[in-house]
Amino acid sequence: MQRIADTSTIPRMTQDNDIQARLAPLREKIDGLDKQIIELLNERAKVVVQVGEVKRDLDSPIYAPEREQKVLEQVRNYNKGPLPQKCLEAIWREMMSGSFALERPLRIGYLGPPGSFSHLAAVRKFGRSVEYDDLGEIHAVCEEVARGHIDYGLVPIESSAHGGIGETLDAFLSNSVSVYAEVLIAVHQNLLSNSPVDKITKVYSKPPAFTQCRQWLAVQLGRADKIPVASTSLAAEMASKEEGAAAVGSVLAGELYGLKVQFENIEDSANNITRFFVVSRDNAKRSGDDKTAIMFTTEHVAGSLTEVLDVFRDNGLNLTHIDKRPSRNVNWEYYFFVDFLGHRDDENVAKALEEARKHCRQLTVLGSFPRAREVL
Repeated sequence: MQRIADTSTIPRMTQDNDIQARLAPLREKIDGLDKQIIELLNERAKVVVQVGEVKRDLDSPIYAPEREQKVLEQVRNYNKGPLPQKCLEAIWREMMSGSFALERPLRIGYLGPPGSFSHLAAVRKFGRSVEYDDLGEIHAVCEEVARGHIDYGLVPIESSAHGGIGETLDAFLSNSVSVYAEVLIAVHQNLLSNSPVDKITKVYSKPPAFTQCRQWLAVQLGRADKIPVASTSLAAEMASKEEGAAAVGSVLAGELYGLKVQFENIEDSANNITRFFVVSRDNAKRSGDDKTAIMFTTEHVAGSLTEVLDVFRDNGLNLTHIDKRPSRNVNWEYYFFVDFLGHRDDENVAKALEEARKHCRQLTVLGSFPRAREVL
């Protein structure tokens, strides 16, 4: 009997060969461009090393937020597409992170544990080439910066969902650190688990995270036990050790504890943004688009707070945040925390601060810093 040849795979093989033939020159071009990019990055790195030598000779800060803002603005202006701005900004932040390491290794303190949203904010701000210190309390972050044990600290100052962070405001009352930069982070909660969703019987997280995701959890995991723990990071650690367990937390927490992201962005409100301050022993220079943060306490006289706020209005300064905390020294005495647009070295800001002091028992400039323009 004559054997008939199998020709069913010939069209597919021909198509694969055609695809490879068309892709080969394009991939060769990409490989050549990659080589050029790496050569240019290393040429840039050589200049960075020289910058580091100058900074060390002049005892100048390694991280300069006003320079960071200028570089990122240039990147946005140079970009003509098709790459989106956020992609290039992320690349440049990691490149600047590597530059820090070449100039002098930096240590960044954050409110732990690892995998917290403060940790996530620190990594997005400073990249993965610096060293990070997990500090258990906000006041400890400020204290370690003030003592010079770490270069910079990152602390939450307010949440669009929950308002001001009292512990951070209290830390400024007892530590002489300067607000050096600000960071805006979109807080997205995620369901983290290595178990199939239909097998999940318990979910760990901290109570505020459960509150943020109440509706989604009620619909998708209504029968699963919701078990509150101290942090989303601890929740991820616990979920990684148990069958049928999940955690609500950050993508970074999932990475650290080897958990899959089963569902992203499960929060009920998609617009939850947390603002962080970078604290330092140095003062930031003018960038041209700045904020200034102050704290003050007024005399116990009717209208005294209004008189202080009128000073900023009369000098054309736009207030962007106001909060208060008990002084802890005198009953019913409060410290007020205010942010406004402008730098302490601006003429109208200097004039306003001088006039405001006349109506205050005490006024401290916490720092002037570049205004955050992008949510990371």
